[in-house]
Amino acid sequence: MPTYSYRCPEDSRFDLVRPMAEADEPAQCPHCGQPSRRVFGAPALRAMDSRLRRALDAGERSADAPEVVTSVPGRSRRATPVTRDPRHARLPRP
Repeated sequence: MPTYSYRCPEDSRFDLVRPMAEADEPAQCPHCGQPSRRVFGAPALRAMDSRLRRALDAGERSADAPEVVTSVPGRSRRATPVTRDPRHARLPRP
């Protein structure tokens, strides 16, 4: 079950583990017992694949000042494989 953050009117914060169906319902503050509203925060990205995290971080860093390139990146030296499958002949060509 997911963990949700709540804030009571007395400005204390607490986390609560509850089913997704109950996420929008107010929760009782464990300190004062008043109904509390849900607080939205950033998702937990700790479990993300490290390569994807590096790519997202690089994209975020370059959002304000993108890296300027002066030439087109090089092509692979491997030859493009040619298929002999007749079904591929019907595919649109660029």
